[in-house]
Amino acid sequence: MSDSILVSIEGGLARVTLNRPGSLNAMDFEMAERWRDAARAATAPGVGAVILDAAGPAFCAGGDVVAMATSGAAGADLTATAHVIHEGIRTFVEAPVPVVAAVQGAVAGGGLGLMLTADYIVASESARFVSKYANIGLTPDLGVSTLLPAAIGQRRALQLLLQDRSLSAAEALEWGLVAEVVPVASVAARSEEVARFWLDNATAAFGQAARLVRTGAQRTFAENLDDEARTIGAAFDTADAKARVAAFAAASSKPRA
Repeated sequence: MSDSILVSIEGGLARVTLNRPGSLNAMDFEMAERWRDAARAATAPGVGAVILDAAGPAFCAGGDVVAMATSGAAGADLTATAHVIHEGIRTFVEAPVPVVAAVQGAVAGGGLGLMLTADYIVASESARFVSKYANIGLTPDLGVSTLLPAAIGQRRALQLLLQDRSLSAAEALEWGLVAEVVPVASVAARSEEVARFWLDNATAAFGQAARLVRTGAQRTFAENLDDEARTIGAAFDTADAKARVAAFAAASSKPRA
């Protein structure tokens, strides 16, 4: 089995690690299938939260351009590979399991799409965010044309995609691209703290909340309202919600001094 992406699951917490540090975790053809399979494993029943991180100095440099240029691949091969990676992206975005990304160093091109599969992003102070697609005559893939404007708005997404612009971690925080910026040495610990918060509290409710928000743009408002109604009804019947609702009601009924 390839070690280009590592997957571990323990106590309901899945960790998915991009593991080609010598290539800045850039996606090659083999890694695409590993990503799809990792997404399925990390969102399987029994998993309550996911940490998405990366080995080495960069989070992900997008597609492996060197591999593309030297493999003799045609456009059809890139299309097929993108479809495979997209399966993994859809799995993360549509699953009722919240994902936190721990991001260090460079995030470029398709790496933005992989990062944005996460619901919550903790970035290091050294993180940098760029598009670079047009620099090599290519167009956005890996969900970037949808996930990026959903995160920061269409106009700002176009600034990144249509100019040779690099965002610092501080700018990414200001734009809403990431949730937090912390010192490099704190990224792993803070990301795990976020995931543990989900696991230690109403895990299923957090996961469904993430799913509702992330998939809402794909449907009509009426469809979203129907999904919300079904989801809250199903949640209300769970043992966890019953206990939490009862505890809240009991606390609220106590006489105040």
